[in-house]
Amino acid sequence: DQILLVESAQEAGIDFRYRIFNADGGEVEQCGNGARCFARFVVDKGLTDKKEIAVSTLSGVLRPRLEDNGQVTVEMGVPRFAPEEIPFLAEKQQDYYDLEVNGKTIKAYVVSMGNPHVLQIVKDIDMAPVQLQGPLLQQHERFPNRVNAGYMQIVDRSRIRLRVYERGAGETLACGSGACAAVVVGRQAGLLDDKVEVSLPGGSLKISWDREGEPVWLTGPASTVFDGEINLEIL
Repeated sequence: DQILLVESAQEAGIDFRYRIFNADGGEVEQCGNGARCFARFVVDKGLTDKKEIAVSTLSGVLRPRLEDNGQVTVEMGVPRFAPEEIPFLAEKQQDYYDLEVNGKTIKAYVVSMGNPHVLQIVKDIDMAPVQLQGPLLQQHERFPNRVNAGYMQIVDRSRIRLRVYERGAGETLACGSGACAAVVVGRQAGLLDDKVEVSLPGGSLKISWDREGEPVWLTGPASTVFDGEINLEIL
Protein backbone atom coordinates (compact mmCIF):
# COMPACT_ATOMS: atom_id res chain seq x y z
CA ASP A 1 0.00 0.00 0.00
CA GLN A 2 3.05 2.30 -0.04
CA ILE A 3 6.25 3.14 -1.88
CA LEU A 4 9.24 4.03 0.30
CA LEU A 5 12.18 5.99 -1.10
CA VAL A 6 15.75 5.72 0.16
CA GLU A 7 17.55 9.01 -0.49
CA SER A 8 20.89 10.50 0.50
CA ALA A 9 21.02 12.39 3.79
CA GLN A 10 20.86 16.18 3.53
CA GLU A 11 22.19 17.04 6.98
CA ALA A 12 25.03 16.08 9.31
CA GLY A 13 24.48 13.15 11.67
CA ILE A 14 21.79 11.61 9.47
CA ASP A 15 22.37 8.41 7.47
CA PHE A 16 19.47 8.51 5.00
CA ARG A 17 16.41 10.46 3.98
CA TYR A 18 13.20 8.40 4.20
CA ARG A 19 10.19 9.37 2.05
CA ILE A 20 6.76 7.70 2.10
CA PHE A 21 4.08 7.77 -0.59
CA ASN A 22 0.66 6.21 -0.04
CA ALA A 23 -1.33 4.31 -2.65
CA ASP A 24 -3.15 7.49 -3.73
CA GLY A 25 0.18 9.20 -4.52
CA GLY A 26 0.17 11.48 -1.49
CA GLU A 27 3.41 11.92 0.44
CA VAL A 28 2.97 11.42 4.19
CA GLU A 29 5.01 12.21 7.27
CA GLN A 30 5.42 8.93 9.07
CA CYS A 31 5.19 5.15 8.84
CA GLY A 32 6.48 2.95 11.64
CA ASN A 33 6.18 -0.36 9.78
CA GLY A 34 7.85 1.28 6.81
CA ALA A 35 10.73 2.42 9.04
CA ARG A 36 11.37 -1.20 10.03
CA CYS A 37 11.33 -2.28 6.38
CA PHE A 38 13.57 0.66 5.52
CA ALA A 39 16.18 -0.39 8.08
CA ARG A 40 16.12 -4.00 6.95
CA PHE A 41 16.42 -2.96 3.29
CA VAL A 42 19.43 -0.64 3.63
CA VAL A 43 21.31 -3.24 5.70
CA ASP A 44 20.44 -6.19 3.43
CA LYS A 45 21.44 -4.17 0.35
CA GLY A 46 24.79 -3.21 1.89
CA LEU A 47 23.99 0.50 1.96
CA THR A 48 25.16 0.64 5.58
CA ASP A 49 26.89 -1.63 8.07
CA LYS A 50 25.31 0.08 11.08
CA LYS A 51 22.83 -1.73 13.32
CA GLU A 52 21.20 1.58 14.27
CA ILE A 53 20.65 4.36 11.74
CA ALA A 54 19.25 7.88 11.77
CA VAL A 55 16.76 8.71 9.02
CA SER A 56 15.09 12.05 8.34
CA THR A 57 11.37 12.19 7.53
CA LEU A 58 8.82 14.94 7.02
CA SER A 59 7.97 14.66 10.72
CA GLY A 60 11.52 14.55 12.10
CA VAL A 61 14.26 12.00 12.71
CA LEU A 62 13.61 8.29 13.31
CA ARG A 63 16.22 5.85 14.64
CA PRO A 64 15.52 2.24 13.60
CA ARG A 65 17.71 -0.41 15.26
CA LEU A 66 18.23 -4.01 14.12
CA GLU A 67 18.11 -6.39 17.08
CA ASP A 68 20.19 -9.58 17.34
CA ASN A 69 17.03 -11.70 17.07
CA GLY A 70 16.10 -10.19 13.69
CA GLN A 71 13.45 -7.84 15.05
CA VAL A 72 13.64 -4.11 14.34
CA THR A 73 13.03 -1.47 17.01
CA VAL A 74 12.15 2.12 16.13
CA GLU A 75 12.03 5.17 18.36
CA MET A 76 8.83 6.72 17.06
CA GLY A 77 9.12 10.11 18.73
CA VAL A 78 7.07 11.86 21.38
CA PRO A 79 3.27 11.81 20.89
CA ARG A 80 1.59 15.19 20.57
CA PHE A 81 -1.88 16.07 21.80
CA ALA A 82 -2.31 19.81 21.10
CA PRO A 83 -4.95 20.19 18.35
CA GLU A 84 -2.79 22.57 16.29
CA GLU A 85 0.08 20.06 16.24
CA ILE A 86 -2.01 17.14 14.93
CA PRO A 87 -3.64 19.12 13.14
CA PHE A 88 -7.22 18.93 14.43
CA LEU A 89 -9.80 21.70 14.59
CA ALA A 90 -10.79 22.21 18.23
CA GLU A 91 -11.01 25.18 20.57
CA LYS A 92 -8.89 23.52 23.27
CA GLN A 93 -7.09 20.28 24.07
CA GLN A 94 -9.28 17.61 25.67
CA ASP A 95 -8.86 13.99 26.76
CA TYR A 96 -11.33 13.02 24.03
CA TYR A 97 -13.70 14.74 21.62
CA ASP A 98 -17.27 14.30 20.47
CA LEU A 99 -17.06 13.91 16.71
CA GLU A 100 -20.00 13.92 14.31
CA VAL A 101 -19.74 11.19 11.67
CA ASN A 102 -22.58 10.36 9.30
CA GLY A 103 -25.21 11.75 11.65
CA LYS A 104 -23.83 9.98 14.73
CA THR A 105 -21.63 11.24 17.58
CA ILE A 106 -18.59 9.15 18.42
CA LYS A 107 -16.11 9.39 21.31
CA ALA A 108 -12.83 10.13 19.54
CA TYR A 109 -9.30 10.19 20.91
CA VAL A 110 -6.91 12.27 18.81
CA VAL A 111 -3.10 12.14 18.83
CA SER A 112 -0.15 12.73 16.49
CA MET A 113 2.68 10.24 16.13
CA GLY A 114 4.29 12.48 13.52
CA ASN A 115 1.11 11.83 11.54
CA PRO A 116 -2.52 12.31 12.65
CA HIS A 117 -4.56 9.54 14.27
CA VAL A 118 -8.11 9.31 15.58
CA LEU A 119 -8.89 6.30 17.81
CA GLN A 120 -12.06 4.68 19.06
CA ILE A 121 -12.28 2.03 21.77
CA VAL A 122 -14.66 -0.74 20.71
CA LYS A 123 -15.88 -3.98 22.28
CA ASP A 124 -15.12 -6.15 19.24
CA ILE A 125 -13.01 -4.97 16.29
CA ASP A 126 -14.45 -7.74 14.13
CA MET A 127 -17.77 -5.88 14.34
CA ALA A 128 -16.31 -2.35 14.11
CA PRO A 129 -17.55 -0.22 11.16
CA VAL A 130 -14.06 0.14 9.68
CA GLN A 131 -15.03 -0.05 6.01
CA LEU A 132 -18.17 2.08 6.41
CA GLN A 133 -16.95 4.73 8.82
CA GLY A 134 -13.21 4.74 8.05
CA PRO A 135 -13.50 6.55 4.70
CA LEU A 136 -15.65 9.24 6.30
CA LEU A 137 -13.28 9.74 9.21
CA GLN A 138 -10.08 9.86 7.15
CA GLN A 139 -11.40 12.89 5.24
CA HIS A 140 -13.39 14.48 8.09
CA GLU A 141 -13.51 18.27 7.90
CA ARG A 142 -11.96 18.68 11.36
CA PHE A 143 -8.72 17.07 10.14
CA PRO A 144 -7.15 19.50 7.64
CA ASN A 145 -4.49 16.97 6.56
CA ARG A 146 -6.85 13.98 6.76
CA VAL A 147 -6.34 11.30 9.40
CA ASN A 148 -5.71 7.60 10.08
CA ALA A 149 -8.74 6.03 11.78
CA GLY A 150 -8.03 3.31 14.35
CA TYR A 151 -10.39 0.90 16.14
CA MET A 152 -8.99 -0.60 19.33
CA GLN A 153 -10.27 -3.54 21.39
CA ILE A 154 -8.64 -3.89 24.80
CA VAL A 155 -8.06 -7.55 25.67
CA ASP A 156 -6.27 -6.88 28.96
CA ARG A 157 -3.76 -4.35 30.30
CA SER A 158 -0.93 -5.73 28.17
CA ARG A 159 -2.77 -6.75 24.98
CA ILE A 160 -4.99 -5.02 22.45
CA ARG A 161 -6.44 -5.79 19.03
CA LEU A 162 -6.39 -3.09 16.37
CA ARG A 163 -7.67 -2.30 12.90
CA VAL A 164 -6.69 0.87 11.02
CA TYR A 165 -8.18 2.64 8.03
CA GLU A 166 -5.24 4.63 6.69
CA ARG A 167 -5.60 7.88 4.80
CA GLY A 168 -4.79 7.39 1.15
CA ALA A 169 -4.58 3.60 1.44
CA GLY A 170 -7.75 2.19 3.03
CA GLU A 171 -7.73 -0.55 5.65
CA THR A 172 -4.26 -2.09 5.90
CA LEU A 173 -2.94 -5.29 7.43
CA ALA A 174 -0.86 -3.33 9.93
CA CYS A 175 -0.05 0.25 10.89
CA GLY A 176 2.97 0.87 13.12
CA SER A 177 2.25 4.49 13.96
CA GLY A 178 -1.40 3.51 14.49
CA ALA A 179 -0.32 0.84 16.98
CA CYS A 180 1.73 3.45 18.84
CA ALA A 181 -1.18 5.89 18.84
CA ALA A 182 -3.54 3.22 20.19
CA VAL A 183 -1.23 2.35 23.09
CA VAL A 184 -0.73 6.04 23.89
CA VAL A 185 -4.50 6.55 24.00
CA GLY A 186 -4.99 3.47 26.18
CA ARG A 187 -2.21 4.59 28.53
CA GLN A 188 -3.65 8.09 28.82
CA ALA A 189 -7.05 6.61 29.65
CA GLY A 190 -5.50 4.45 32.39
CA LEU A 191 -6.44 1.22 30.64
CA LEU A 192 -3.02 -0.14 29.61
CA ASP A 193 0.40 -0.86 31.10
CA ASP A 194 3.64 0.57 29.73
CA LYS A 195 4.40 -2.47 27.52
CA VAL A 196 1.66 -3.72 25.21
CA GLU A 197 1.37 -6.34 22.48
CA VAL A 198 -0.74 -5.05 19.61
CA SER A 199 -2.43 -7.68 17.45
CA LEU A 200 -3.25 -6.51 13.91
CA PRO A 201 -4.63 -8.48 10.94
CA GLY A 202 -1.08 -8.83 9.55
CA GLY A 203 0.70 -9.78 12.76
CA SER A 204 1.76 -8.47 16.14
CA LEU A 205 3.87 -5.52 17.31
CA LYS A 206 5.31 -4.68 20.69
CA ILE A 207 4.86 -1.09 21.84
CA SER A 208 6.29 0.54 24.96
CA TRP A 209 5.64 4.03 26.33
CA ASP A 210 6.45 5.31 29.81
CA ARG A 211 4.70 8.65 30.09
CA GLU A 212 3.77 11.93 28.40
CA GLY A 213 6.83 13.76 27.09
CA GLU A 214 8.71 10.50 26.45
CA PRO A 215 9.15 8.74 23.07
CA VAL A 216 7.21 5.67 22.02
CA TRP A 217 9.15 2.53 21.06
CA LEU A 218 7.94 0.04 18.43
CA THR A 219 9.38 -3.45 17.86
CA GLY A 220 8.45 -5.97 15.20
CA PRO A 221 9.76 -8.17 12.39
CA ALA A 222 10.86 -7.17 8.89
CA SER A 223 11.97 -9.50 6.11
CA THR A 224 12.44 -9.40 2.34
CA VAL A 225 9.74 -11.26 0.41
CA PHE A 226 10.40 -10.16 -3.17
CA ASP A 227 12.95 -8.36 -5.37
CA GLY A 228 12.07 -6.89 -8.74
CA GLU A 229 12.57 -4.05 -11.17
CA ILE A 230 10.12 -1.53 -12.65
CA ASN A 231 10.68 0.34 -15.90
CA LEU A 232 9.38 3.78 -15.01
CA GLU A 233 9.44 4.89 -18.65
CA ILE A 234 6.54 2.60 -19.56
CA LEU A 235 4.30 3.61 -16.67
